[in-house]
Amino acid sequence: MSYQVPEPKIFTCTQSAELSEKIAKSFGTGLGKVIFSRYSDGEFQPSFEESVRGTRVFIIGSTNPTSENLMELLLMLDAAKRASARHITAVMPYFGWARQDRKDKPRVPIAAKLVAKMLEAAGATRIITMDLHADQIQGFFEKPVDHLFASTLFLPYLESLNLPNLTIASPDMGGSKRAYAYSKALNCDVVICYKQRAGSNIISHMELIGDVKGKNVVLADDMVDTAGTLTKAADLMMERGAASVRAITTHALLSGDAYEKIENSHLSELIVTDSIPLKKESKKIKVISCAELFADVMHRVHHNTSISSKFLM
Repeated sequence: MSYQVPEPKIFTCTQSAELSEKIAKSFGTGLGKVIFSRYSDGEFQPSFEESVRGTRVFIIGSTNPTSENLMELLLMLDAAKRASARHITAVMPYFGWARQDRKDKPRVPIAAKLVAKMLEAAGATRIITMDLHADQIQGFFEKPVDHLFASTLFLPYLESLNLPNLTIASPDMGGSKRAYAYSKALNCDVVICYKQRAGSNIISHMELIGDVKGKNVVLADDMVDTAGTLTKAADLMMERGAASVRAITTHALLSGDAYEKIENSHLSELIVTDSIPLKKESKKIKVISCAELFADVMHRVHHNTSISSKFLM
């Protein structure tokens, strides 16, 4: 008697519900049913309301703070494992806690490594994520990691703008590799900002390496949190004679007064993905959905076909 592999099931954590609906629709299915029971003290319990025994399960959830988002994903993974799912893939459009990828001073944790181990302990047999803050985080896992790049989404948009004298910029030294990759793909110049920090999210000094006079500059980064770096870089470039400055950032954390900084800055446009839902809309912020990208990769993973075409950078 032949055994037919059952169709995969897709479930969502609450923080990624809107994106998950788009992914499931693009995949060609609906979201699986899951309910959350909540206690008065804040504790919660997810429950799959349909069988997942022997199936491939995709659980979608970004782990941006608060830590409840990470805990929700961990509980969903554990529930799938205990319900005898055959394969359990954690689909994390945004991998939170990734900025803590090393010990940058004594007596601090390596949170990214800890999160990786917790995901595996909870039951994840595969990870699909996008634009990790540091590529080497993949090495924290013992399970396969599919690390996607938002460049597959941003490059077509940038090309459609037909900007003359285009220049790609990195807002810091750490993002220079990303900026060079974009500049190579777009066949344009690249400049780099050098910054010094006085503390977390506090920039004490910034300098520009390269010429932006008369150029249409596009800043490329993996995330925007307080927007301090991007807006300061944009202001500096306009002071140095840039014709325009816009930014592409994969993950829109946008905490604190980030929206106000963006509105009052020289940025003409901030292009982001919907890996994290926006807290509010802004006329300066354009969202490009990553739903089709994740749906395509999930389909390829299920059917054991190559996804190398999604790794443009």
